[in-house]
Amino acid sequence: MQTIPLRPVWIGLGALTCAFHLGLIFSGLVPNLVSRPLHMALILPWIFVLPATTRRAAVSGALIAGAGIGACLWIAVNHAALRNQYGFLEGPGQFALAVGLIAITLEGARRAIGWPLPLVALAALLYGVFGQHIPGSFGHSGTPMASFLGTLTIAEGGLWGSLTGVSVGVVAIFVIFGAVLNAGEAGQGFMNVAAAAAGRLNGGAAKVSVLSSALFGSISGSASANVASTGAITLPAMTRLGYPRRLAAAVEAVASSGGQIMPPLMGAGAFVMVELTGVPYSAIIVAALLPAVLYFMTVWMGINAYAQHVDLRGVAPEDRPSPRDVAITSAFFLIPFTALLFAMFGLGFTPQYAAAIAVFLGALLLFADGTPRISLPGGLDRLAGAAISAGQQVAMIAAIIICASIIIGVLGITGLGVKLTSLILSGSGGLLWPSLLLTAVACLLLGMEVPTTAAYVICVSVAGPALIELGVEPLQAHLFVFWFALLSTITPPVCGAVFIAAGMIGENWLRVAVTAMALGVGLYLIPLGMIANPKLIQLAEDPVMAVFAFARMALGLSLVSYGLIGRGGMLRRTGLTASGLLVVFAGLWI
Repeated sequence: MQTIPLRPVWIGLGALTCAFHLGLIFSGLVPNLVSRPLHMALILPWIFVLPATTRRAAVSGALIAGAGIGACLWIAVNHAALRNQYGFLEGPGQFALAVGLIAITLEGARRAIGWPLPLVALAALLYGVFGQHIPGSFGHSGTPMASFLGTLTIAEGGLWGSLTGVSVGVVAIFVIFGAVLNAGEAGQGFMNVAAAAAGRLNGGAAKVSVLSSALFGSISGSASANVASTGAITLPAMTRLGYPRRLAAAVEAVASSGGQIMPPLMGAGAFVMVELTGVPYSAIIVAALLPAVLYFMTVWMGINAYAQHVDLRGVAPEDRPSPRDVAITSAFFLIPFTALLFAMFGLGFTPQYAAAIAVFLGALLLFADGTPRISLPGGLDRLAGAAISAGQQVAMIAAIIICASIIIGVLGITGLGVKLTSLILSGSGGLLWPSLLLTAVACLLLGMEVPTTAAYVICVSVAGPALIELGVEPLQAHLFVFWFALLSTITPPVCGAVFIAAGMIGENWLRVAVTAMALGVGLYLIPLGMIANPKLIQLAEDPVMAVFAFARMALGLSLVSYGLIGRGGMLRRTGLTASGLLVVFAGLWI
């Protein structure tokens, strides 16, 4: 259990954070200028105070958090009067409040995830303030400072915009759900199911990593968290069986990166996509399912290809879980997941209402362990851990989304988004595939600097309209951008999942990255394949053609994997790779 000073205080704050977000679901309509500022107020102590390692840092962090909480509470209390100001600041006090809130947001994001995202947001703010002095088409006509800052801070056009609404109303609930599951035996249940299903196969230890990462990633939504959790078990298992270290680390990095494209969580991306596209959550996760399965299948086939020239043994029988252990531990995630899916698809509840039901069931299961045995002290301790974990994770994602909301707000106020869209269209000559490649490069570059969800939001705000104008369906365009925002998890020079996995196993990160790119070739090809084979994401509308597109792409990706990794001469491998690419993109000619 994590050692935290004043742990009871943080347990209480975590419980309050969970109660607030769950309470919103059952409390009816709450004004946005109440719920969203309170959401920010709750996350500030987690960002500014909890990580402090010295007394001075704790005091300064508490002062900053206190100022931010005061400003958020002032907006919530005065929401009715502020609504009548229509985003126009009145008096020096409101100006000071607006500047302070923006500064605290930028500093909070910096402390949570580093400099890149706040710097992008700061650049956007500077453009909003000084952009009227830029000559040519990339300047703007200028906005009064009282209106510009007011729209960002006392209206629903910036900090309290629709993205923050997604964080408050949906993302936070699913993050709480994941924290509750992770505090109990669900994680061990994922590992046991994966080991029972794949442990005996050739390359079984690597395939256990693939399956467990897919299962765990469906609730964690974070490549780094996935590597750190499942990798702590799978990496030692693979090295004990004699797997090359670069391969073991690459398997874990690639498999863990897939957690962000695996429904239902998708690293909070699914919920942001709901807001940006207007497509129902259930439709998004159904559309995203077959591409996600394709990704993990491609990694699986890559492991088979490696097994042609490396001895990849399965997990020894004595190291596999017994059927009893599998049955008991799997219940810890099957019961909440079944309740979640039944409530959404069987009873027609909203995703957040269904997730709240699953949270309560998961919380009850914390009072049992894998023995199975009921323990009140153990359950209370696990519940306390879940409260702290939920508070930290809600704060992390909220800090990212609120900071990204500044960028989206500036794009809307100044019209910069439209101008960048026009630049993409002109730079590609109005052709679709050059536009796709430009968008992919932009996603890769931005994804190297900011978290996947933020990179997706920024890229899709700029490139999404251009792709849609060129004939790509909105959901298709959003999934394309979201997938490519993930590239930086395994692509040098900044490849977070690779760094973590390589560090855990003591291998050179560049060797791991090269292997990971070969294993994770699906991450580069599947988004393009979704454009070439639009039926792939139409499982709900046309299941027969969707499965046909899935099978064709599965064949093509398998050929590519064997061409890149398998045994044989250069001519044979080149032929397999080329044949696979032709099959993947066959939808362009069918």
